[in-house]
Order: sequence, then C-alpha cells, then structure tokens
Amino acid sequence: MAFQPGQSGNPGGRPKASARVRDAAREHTETAIEVLVSIMTSEDAATAARVAAASAILDRGYGKPTQPIDGDGEGGPISNSIAVTFLDGPGNPG
Repeated sequence: MAFQPGQSGNPGGRPKASARVRDAAREHTETAIEVLVSIMTSEDAATAARVAAASAILDRGYGKPTQPIDGDGEGGPISNSIAVTFLDGPGNPG
C-alpha cells in the first residue's frame, strides 16, 4: 500500500498497551540491574551467563556497539555494479 505525501502509515500511533508494558518494566529497572550484577559477579554462575549479564549491563549503560558496514571487512567500499557477459552460442548470434 502506497501512502500519499504527509499521510501516516500509523495514524493511531503506538498502541496504549505497549506504553503500559514499558512503564511496568521500567518500575523494575533497579532490581533487574541488581540481578544482572549478581549473576555477572557470581563465580558459581556459568561463564556464558556471566558474559550475557555483563553484555546486558553494558548495552543498557552505553548502548549497543555500532556495526560498521563495508565491502571487504577492511573499511573498503561497497560495490554496487554488475558485470554482464554475453556468450556466443545457439540462439545468441555473436
């Protein structure tokens, strides 16, 4: 469906339920951080759980790291060209 200029694809805005869920979750932020810290610092917790907790804490404190996009993994350009080769053969006069 194409929208006309100035027309919203979501004229009603966000559903009210998502704001209620967000607000309810935010009420438990401090407790959630305390739980993550206790897992991260527990030597009895599995290494994967400790890493996941540390990652969650860092993501919430500093945001997720950006993911650079490049063409060759070294910061090179992204190619956007296509090479087309026509072959001689039956039905394809050369």
